[in-house]
Amino acid sequence: MITVSNLSYAYQKGNPVLIDIHLNIDQRSTAIIGQNGAGKTTFVKLLKGLLKPFEGEVFIQNQQVKNRTAAELAKIIGLVFQNPNDQIFKNKVLDEVMFGPLNMGIDKQQATENAMEALEMVGLHDKLDMNPHDLSLSEKKLLCIASVVAMDTNIIILDEPTIAQDYQGKETIKKVIKTLKEKNKLVMTIIHDMDFVAENFERTIVFNEGKVILDGDTRFVFAQKDILKSAHVEAPEITKLGEKLGYRKTFLTIEEFIDYKNQERNL
Repeated sequence: MITVSNLSYAYQKGNPVLIDIHLNIDQRSTAIIGQNGAGKTTFVKLLKGLLKPFEGEVFIQNQQVKNRTAAELAKIIGLVFQNPNDQIFKNKVLDEVMFGPLNMGIDKQQATENAMEALEMVGLHDKLDMNPHDLSLSEKKLLCIASVVAMDTNIIILDEPTIAQDYQGKETIKKVIKTLKEKNKLVMTIIHDMDFVAENFERTIVFNEGKVILDGDTRFVFAQKDILKSAHVEAPEITKLGEKLGYRKTFLTIEEFIDYKNQERNL
């Protein structure tokens, strides 16, 4: 769905932020991880058309990004900002979620249906007339997710979706991701929450100092201790626990670990 070749970018000449990135991103849910300053956000902005490549090319569903405006790309790729206050600008929750679909040319009836379905997914269907700025930070984040989901793009990128979320909020976002995957959407995220990555994303790409240093199945990636250490990235807590207990298997979830232990007992 996304092809990136020889991609480099610099905000100031001589200080590259991204260096020679080559990636083919298919429909697998994909997490982009790495320390602050690794180039993750810049990379996503290039995908979204908010920045233009310094060198190289980006194709999204066979469309060359540098030849498309951000408005044109909004019909195929949606981005949920890290800070919801940078995204929210309407006075009612329903109007906020309907804005994207209406701006894409979707008729009002369909836009309303899209918005209501998205708000139901994030648990805000009972707050249609509230001012978004009166919501909690967690709810604002969920509102922004709903706003992008309602646009029904084939690609959705979530920037730090678990920030300010409690357990219930994270569970809600997990369900949203699962639903989008079932609809054959490509879900991507920039995130520092490794436990959430392990539980929800099939593929993980590790950025470090503007380069991709690791890319593959999430279980494989979290098994590469030395490479992760060089990028100052820690594995999920359950992965580290399994390692400390001497298991060779790389665990991604608590449920997986418990099942494995139960199988051991039965043997």
